[in-house]
Amino acid sequence: MLADFPQIGHPHEALPGREVRLLPYGHYRIAYLIKPDKNIDILGVFHGAIEIERYIK
Repeated sequence: MLADFPQIGHPHEALPGREVRLLPYGHYRIAYLIKPDKNIDILGVFHGAIEIERYIK
């Protein structure tokens, strides 16, 4: 689904100048980066209770 609709996630402000988004999935959040060539990189899958700011820098 991300390959077809990369804008589906919520924008995340952790990295200015980089398009990092969060996609909720059950009790988890999938953090991903939309690259300039429109490909995506999965940065991690985090439990919803974890503060992901300390992992995404």
